Amino acid sequence: MKTANVLIRLCVCAMLSLPAFAGVYVTSPASVSTSGSPVHFVATAASPACPKGVAAMGIYTAPGVLSYVVNGSSLNTNLPMNNGTYNVVVQEWDNCGWSAKSPLTLTVDSTSTPPPSSGKTFSNLQAGGGWTGYALLPPGFGICPNCTPTGSQASWSWSQNVSSPSMDGMSTQAAFNGGSTLWADILWNNHLIGDFSSQGLPDFQKTLVPSLHNFTYDVYFWVGNVNDSQALEFDINQFFGGKSYIWGHECRIVGGHEWDTWSNPGGYWVPSGVPCNPISNAWNHLTLNVQRTADGNLLFNTITLNGSTATINRTDTPTSQPGWYGVTINYQMDSDRNQTAYPVYLDKLTFTAQ
Repeated sequence: MKTANVLIRLCVCAMLSLPAFAGVYVTSPASVSTSGSPVHFVATAASPACPKGVAAMGIYTAPGVLSYVVNGSSLNTNLPMNNGTYNVVVQEWDNCGWSAKSPLTLTVDSTSTPPPSSGKTFSNLQAGGGWTGYALLPPGFGICPNCTPTGSQASWSWSQNVSSPSMDGMSTQAAFNGGSTLWADILWNNHLIGDFSSQGLPDFQKTLVPSLHNFTYDVYFWVGNVNDSQALEFDINQFFGGKSYIWGHECRIVGGHEWDTWSNPGGYWVPSGVPCNPISNAWNHLTLNVQRTADGNLLFNTITLNGSTATINRTDTPTSQPGWYGVTINYQMDSDRNQTAYPVYLDKLTFTAQ
């Protein structure tokens, strides 16, 4: 909960436990958001009750106006749209005659929002490489240089391709396994674009990272007893031009069940007033949407947990950090006052940068 400041040291619908999710899930754009044109749409769909699966997906930009359609259970397209406010519907049709849809409200404003770049989407990141774990210890909650995953101060594990609980047989168990240090945190970091890229995108010409303005972090997580955790943290980070942009999001469980966001210049958590109540023994679906604005500031846009979207709409300023370059994401779990060991399972972790 205390540790988004350590990022600069790195250089770096509630669901039951079903074998697959049912319905349409839109990763980009977030509902109640503003976008330039073209609008980058990313969505997936599933229909477990139909043995033949999903036949097609489409985007309705107005009632009866099917502006885009594609075969299969996923879509990823840049759709030109005029300025205005739209009640968009993303719909799927399966091979058994059924369909499902996901509505969202979208404002298109090409003058006030940076136009999207070509964009990058990374899927099932929890099952891939590039993750590095660290223990963060009080009082400063910096990275413990001598800690190891099996050490006595704080221990942790990262176990991939877990079959249960899992939505697709590709979940990852992230676990805090206890230790002697009160209030220890465990952080996992992945360099996606730029220096040390795990995705083959080192961006040597330094043109991709500066072009990226809109970011979406979409993940499903399962925790046995939510109250075993002090807090769960999900972060998006961008470094270039001598500046550090950290969109830190913390689901503060102990002390109020509330979402906090990170103050970059202040180095502290800002309460949002938005409840954070993940469900125990169930899959929770979280989508975070943030933006680096045209004037170079940070915008914490929306948080969607289990189908409920809250508009944060908080702006922040970057900090100075020369020499670092890239886009990274973090996942973190904090221990409670009893140092209770607990696992969290992650699945279908998708990150979109555009």
